[in-house]
Amino acid sequence: MTTADPAQSCAPATSALAFRPVRASDVDLIARQRRDMFAANGRPDELLDPMVVAFRAWLAPRLASGDYFGWIAEDAAGEPVAGLGMMAIDWGPHPLHPRQDKRGYITNVFVEPHLRGAGVARALMAKATEEGRRRGLDLMVLHASTMGRPLYEQLGWQAGSEMTLSLAS
Repeated sequence: MTTADPAQSCAPATSALAFRPVRASDVDLIARQRRDMFAANGRPDELLDPMVVAFRAWLAPRLASGDYFGWIAEDAAGEPVAGLGMMAIDWGPHPLHPRQDKRGYITNVFVEPHLRGAGVARALMAKATEEGRRRGLDLMVLHASTMGRPLYEQLGWQAGSEMTLSLAS
C-alpha cells in the first residue's frame, strides 16, 4: 500500500485559492476569523463578544501602519476562506535570538471548517516563514491550539516553556 504525500494531497485545495496580503479594510474579516478561531477551540461567547470589539480597535491602526501584516486566502469566487496574521514584535535579545531585539509573532491562523486539513494553513505558514526570513528574523513564535499543534510540529516548530497568569478580575 502506498502512502500519499501530504503536500501532494493538499495541492488541489490550495491551488484553487488566491493568497493576498491583508489590507486595512480587512479589520472586520480578521476580527470575525479571530472570533471563529477561539470559538472553534471552545471559548464561550460571553468572552468572545467583548474581545472582538476591543480587538477591532486594536487592529485597525496596526493594519493601517503595516505593523500587523499577513495573508488572506480566497476561493475562486473571491470569498475569504482563511487567514494568518503576523507581527515583528519588540523583544529583548534572548538566547534564541541573541543579537536581535525582535521576534516574529504568528497570530490568528484560521481556516474555514470545510477546508481544514486541506493544506491551507500549511500554505499560510509557508508564507509566514518566507516573510520571516525576508525580514531577517531569527525566531518566530506562536501560541498553538490543540487543533493547530500537529501541523506546527510537522513544520518543525518546538513547544516552549511559556506560562501565563491572568490578572483580570
